[in-house]
Amino acid sequence: MFDEQKKSKSLTPIVISNLSLLLGKTKILDKIKCKIHNKSIIAVLGPNGAGKSLFLKTINGLTPVESGKIKFNSKEINYQIRKEIALVFQKPTLLRRTVLENMQFVLEKKNKLSNLEIMNHLQKVGLDTYKHKPARLLSGGEQQRLSLARALLINPSLLLLDEPTANLDPYSLNLIEEIILDENKKGKTIILTTHDMGQAKRLAKEILFFDKGKLLEQTKAINFFAKPKTKEAQNYINGKILL
Repeated sequence: MFDEQKKSKSLTPIVISNLSLLLGKTKILDKIKCKIHNKSIIAVLGPNGAGKSLFLKTINGLTPVESGKIKFNSKEINYQIRKEIALVFQKPTLLRRTVLENMQFVLEKKNKLSNLEIMNHLQKVGLDTYKHKPARLLSGGEQQRLSLARALLINPSLLLLDEPTANLDPYSLNLIEEIILDENKKGKTIILTTHDMGQAKRLAKEILFFDKGKLLEQTKAINFFAKPKTKEAQNYINGKILL
């Protein structure tokens, strides 16, 4: 296995400049400027419709950049960079196969099969005894844990998580948070969206706060929750509806 810390440095810093995205005539992302540092955990916060999920998809290359730039350690996204990024969606997308076969599919794409590697990842997410169970018959929390294990199987440098624990059982939530912290300690840079203030406080080193497609704040998590810079962020922290 190659050096994970060395690999993680290959994509960072990620510099995003004047990133804008239109959906029809609606501006979903509006001149976003930020910098993602190496081995950080960034929580992307903001109300529904703020542009958080599309922000992740744009970084991943699933949504094309219409204007502005995203540079990964001074390089624009390409096939090799995309191979080092994994995105886990809020709603798991699983194949109509067993748990084990869902994992094997990923390694087939890498032209490399290792059942030991697969079982180590399944054990990490508490699914090693479910390897022959149809993936789509798993509970919601189990499906999300399988999606995370499948993403980690490619050993990404950058891990993008879109609401990874929304509506999950406490066991799955705690386990996923432990894995996020563990993967970060190994050198991975992680960006996650969440509406869970407690989760952002437990995990994040930095906060990106979005509202109406604009990035209003980028700051250290401890500073954001103690003294946000904008009225919108303060209202969001206090549970008020942003109009």
